[in-house]
Amino acid sequence: MEASKAKGEHGGQNPGGQTDIPVRYHILESMIPKVVKRRVHALKRLQVQCANIEAKFYEEVHELERKYAALYHPLFEKRRDIVTGMVEPTDEECEWTSDREEEDALAEEVKEKASIEDTKKEEAKPEEEPKGIPEFWLTIFKRVDMLSDMLQEHDEPILKHLKDIQVKFSEPGQPMSFTLEFHFEPNGYFNNAVLTKVYKMKSEPDASEPFSFEGPEIIDCEGCQIDWHKGKDVTVKTIKKKQKHKGRGTVRTVTKQVPNDSFFNFFTPIKVSPDGEMDEDYEFTLATDFEIGHFFRERIIPRAVLYFTGEALEDDESFDEEELEEGDEEEQDEGDDDDEDEGDFDTNPFRTPAHIVGLTPLSFLSAVFLTFFPFVKNNPSLLNANNSNQGNQEATCLPSIHPDRSPRPPAGSGLL
Repeated sequence: MEASKAKGEHGGQNPGGQTDIPVRYHILESMIPKVVKRRVHALKRLQVQCANIEAKFYEEVHELERKYAALYHPLFEKRRDIVTGMVEPTDEECEWTSDREEEDALAEEVKEKASIEDTKKEEAKPEEEPKGIPEFWLTIFKRVDMLSDMLQEHDEPILKHLKDIQVKFSEPGQPMSFTLEFHFEPNGYFNNAVLTKVYKMKSEPDASEPFSFEGPEIIDCEGCQIDWHKGKDVTVKTIKKKQKHKGRGTVRTVTKQVPNDSFFNFFTPIKVSPDGEMDEDYEFTLATDFEIGHFFRERIIPRAVLYFTGEALEDDESFDEEELEEGDEEEQDEGDDDDEDEGDFDTNPFRTPAHIVGLTPLSFLSAVFLTFFPFVKNNPSLLNANNSNQGNQEATCLPSIHPDRSPRPPAGSGLL
């Protein structure tokens, strides 16, 4: 990251022989009259004010979420009570249209099997009815790819004791954050009744890069200490290693504990470096952690039953398929140009002129000439004014480019 940043500052060519975006824009800005640059600066000041207003908007959205969370709370408590078997829903509460339709469709099959089932019931001993909805949350973990990737076989017996997951928002006047609470019934693995994960957020433009503001973002997270019962910590494993004495040749066996893959490592996250510098693997792990926390908050907790039944998964898959089909069509339209334009550059038409992307230094200068020559030719006084003030020009006059950022979403389309 630092390397790419330094590269952008100094300019030059990338390995593919293309001119870096900062260099291209420095060339462009050198051809813009100073009087126009001055007006661009005024627009940039207005843009900063827009970002500050947008930050206030998202702060109010966060407060609105907190208020509505109080309305959801009794419903989620009822869900927990039904899942754990503390409450048995009434016949009226259990009515669901699709259930009746499925019963009608399966009526004939049920009738055919009725006599066989009756015979089995007579021969078999009566079984105890399950309490609540067994393994409700564990089933969700197994079905959602993002969570199943974290799940290990030794985690499953513990997650059978998970009875609820809740999200709590920070109070007014406190730094913006949300907390995930994992509620467990008494179990033989740890003493904690609740495991927590706090996600700290920021909703204000960065002073050094105000134009990069895209709404609230998670900036750090904090887990909790798990009070494991002796010998039950699944986040570590004991290994035995033989050591041979160089002089005497004797062999001894040494045991030590090493980290072990487990979902419960989720509660011991990587800490964000104070200076912002971090290994690429750590950056990826931290970004994945933030994504998982957001997914729990926005998808899993509000729509748990739909992930349990798989209906939410079908919706997600349908969305992915539609997105993929659109992408395939775009690739067919573009033909073989993709291979030539591969690189680390942002080719989004909202920020980089399409006719400039992918040009060599020579062809780029030609494009600039063809673009601006008619304007300069028809306005020679502007060119003279620009040349006379060349020494006083600032290094940068165009809006900053952020190649790593996606297009700005419409206001109000979502927090993250």
